[in-house]
Amino acid sequence: MTRIWVINPNTTRAMTSTIEVCARAVASDGVEVTGVTSEFGPPSIESHYDEAMSVPGLLAAIQRGEAEGVDGYVIACFGDPGLDAARELATGPVIGIAEAAMQTASNLGRGFSIVTTLGRTIGRAEELAERYGMSRFCRGYHACEIPVLDLETDPMAMKLVTDACREAVEQDGSDAVVLGCAGMADMCRHISEEIGVPVVDGVTAATLTVQSLVTMGLRTGKRGEFAPPPPKEYVEKS
Repeated sequence: MTRIWVINPNTTRAMTSTIEVCARAVASDGVEVTGVTSEFGPPSIESHYDEAMSVPGLLAAIQRGEAEGVDGYVIACFGDPGLDAARELATGPVIGIAEAAMQTASNLGRGFSIVTTLGRTIGRAEELAERYGMSRFCRGYHACEIPVLDLETDPMAMKLVTDACREAVEQDGSDAVVLGCAGMADMCRHISEEIGVPVVDGVTAATLTVQSLVTMGLRTGKRGEFAPPPPKEYVEKS
């Protein structure tokens, strides 16, 4: 049995439940997918500060997973917070949803658009596209200006995200759309049917990437930068 943890780096359990359902829907037989909610940190991640504060909880979840023999991990936040540090700690592969979504979308045509939540997060998406070598595929970055937690509660959320995706495709001339928030994972199929182009959700893309790497017996190289961090005592707040 292959075990994959899909870690939500924020503390909102309802979002974890949505993420878990979407990830399980694409996993193969013999793969156990578990949604894990960070035990401490922000309720949503919508700023650089939120992202920084989410990393300790994420890494604590990775450490628990290692103690329990988990085979691989998905970081279910489009900022891919703590990805490098998580790869140092984990024995198996760790994949961020932004990384997986962009790489998947790059296979679907000449270019894709990213549609995220708040405009203030676009800079992070641009940085990640550059880091992953995806800037040449990404034709535009767009925000629907819906706070992350409102994706679960606003009855207009689906329409607003769908409209933003449609406008992005028309404006950018893109062949596909990447949804820039784990909280949009369950909207993927509906939006694709509405706007007529492939829509990529990073949660499912990352889950299948981890599954494939584990199946091939591959993991993060440990010779250099991603070797386990040197042991030392950290000062904790009393």
